[in-house]
Amino acid sequence: MSHSDDKCLFCMIVKGTIPSFKVYETERSLAFLDISPVSEGHTQVIPKYHAVTIADLPDEYLADIGPVVKKVALATGASAYNVLQNNGKIAFQHVDHVHYHVIPKRSEKDGLILDVNVSWPQKKAEKEELAATLENMKARI
Repeated sequence: MSHSDDKCLFCMIVKGTIPSFKVYETERSLAFLDISPVSEGHTQVIPKYHAVTIADLPDEYLADIGPVVKKVALATGASAYNVLQNNGKIAFQHVDHVHYHVIPKRSEKDGLILDVNVSWPQKKAEKEELAATLENMKARI
């Protein structure tokens, strides 16, 4: 591993010091079954580079991980699935290493349970507000 943290759970899985149920692996990415799955086939896909958030991850690792997420999603055999990636504690990130959850969704009660009224608090945005947000974001790119 080119960049790792000896105290990181996922870095230890990459190194093999903690065993895992490997689903798929490339030079830059590793996919393994989640040991506390939300549904059958729930898989973690991680870069083999220690980065806490995607902002810290080199682009070549991001480019590699996308196709791995797709392969894993298809390998679950589920026609519906969630791909979830959290950055930061308040965004529900529990392991300080970039990771993507691939969570098969075989029924309404299986997998990730979201309620659009509770878990997805939408609000009405005025066109002027959206235009200002757009300009702020473009200035940061």
